[in-house]
Amino acid sequence: MAAVTVGTDTRPGSRAVARYVRSSAYKAREVLDLVRGKSYSEAREILTFSERRISDTIAKCLDSAVANAEHNDDLDGDELFVAACYADEGPTLKRWRPRARGRATRIRKRTCHITVVVARYSDEELAAIDARMALKGSGRRSSAAEARRRRVAASRERDAERAEELEDEYDEGDIKTADEAELLDDDIEASEEDLEEEAAEEDVEVVAEEADEEVEDDIEDAAEEADESDDEADETAAVVETAEEDEKDS
Repeated sequence: MAAVTVGTDTRPGSRAVARYVRSSAYKAREVLDLVRGKSYSEAREILTFSERRISDTIAKCLDSAVANAEHNDDLDGDELFVAACYADEGPTLKRWRPRARGRATRIRKRTCHITVVVARYSDEELAAIDARMALKGSGRRSSAAEARRRRVAASRERDAERAEELEDEYDEGDIKTADEAELLDDDIEASEEDLEEEAAEEDVEVVAEEADEEVEDDIEDAAEEADESDDEADETAAVVETAEEDEKDS
């Protein structure tokens, strides 16, 4: 599992290079040190949860290296590990910032070239990894590339099934041409969208009606309370007048 320590040009494995990355080589090396010698799945997990911005670029470079290994060398992503990774300094962009008293301060915008090399574990190392995973009660963890392949395969199977259904309908005479099949799919999607819009409009209307009913009930209750208060005021006024008349008579 140790990283390969031979020369730069003789390192075995599949590689990917990200050139002219707008980050300093120092910052990239701090993240590369975390994934060197790790398996692809472990390295991808570390980069996913890393808080460094350069981690996204390194993750893309790692995915590219694994894709090259799978496409060019027919290797399995679960059997790959980061054999080597390094960052070389690129050209520095020089800028100037005006300062006080007519002076200027130099600004150096660093760039770097990131290289990731992945290689396959040996048969003995794979056997040892499988044994450790068996002791833990789990198999070898599937990599992100394997998950991606499964998703692509499932999508292709769904497309193939849909194409077979359209061919069967075409053979039966329900659909005459492929254009009609596409139009039929469009009509189905449009009808589903119309149904959703109608349901949403009905919900809005129901809510509006309920709100109107509540407002009307509140208005009626307020009117009744106002009438009751007017009656009470009239009774109070009548009592006061009666009392005043009694006082005058006395």
